Amino acid sequence: MIRLQNVRKGFNLGKSNEFVAVSDVTLSMEEHRVTVLKGPSGSGKTTLLSLIGCMARPTSGRITLENGLVRNGARASVGGAASDVEVTSLPERFLTEIRRQTFGFIFQQFHLVKGISVLENVMLPAYPKGEKHGIVRERAMTLLAMFGLADRASANVEWLSGGESQRVAIARALMNDPPVLIADEPTAHLDSKLSVEFMEIISRLKEQGKTAIIASHDPLVFEAEDVDRVIGVRDGRIEGEAA
Repeated sequence: MIRLQNVRKGFNLGKSNEFVAVSDVTLSMEEHRVTVLKGPSGSGKTTLLSLIGCMARPTSGRITLENGLVRNGARASVGGAASDVEVTSLPERFLTEIRRQTFGFIFQQFHLVKGISVLENVMLPAYPKGEKHGIVRERAMTLLAMFGLADRASANVEWLSGGESQRVAIARALMNDPPVLIADEPTAHLDSKLSVEFMEIISRLKEQGKTAIIASHDPLVFEAEDVDRVIGVRDGRIEGEAA
């Protein structure tokens, strides 16, 4: 479970252009479920995802990851105790390890690295772990095969279609086998067919025990059959939800 308690995130604090993106959010999200944060652009969904994924720190409040979500390597970096981890005040070097092992990120623009191959893009998240190249390559090829992209491994990402780019981004997010996937408006630049395919992939990953947290205002996402929970977000606050 991921717990947020009275979480607030502000920008330009104390200045004339001070802005509060997330305001007093208290929320718990269960493991092995698909949760969608639903709201219009500017509602605070992306900021909330950044806080959940330890990519940003709240101005106030607490964010806690339950014991099972923090892998051994990351747990050792924060003291090794078999207990929940309150991440809000951890030093950045510890947050980096938690991000690497706990979360896989799928961005709205995919952010594939141009000029290198599909295979190299998928391998990127594993490099900081210091694993042998052959082991990393084999795992990346397994992921590409899972998404029907093994024959595109040597292609440059500039040559990919939108659907192929999306699947490469998902494979890259899974490279370190994280328990939680975080996706920010993943269907924003996809047509309806590809949006449905994306949610079918999320459903398969849920069956494999993954947790998915998705920010979206796309009905093809938040109305998908395997979505367990839809949480409304507006003006930085939780507006309501549908189970």
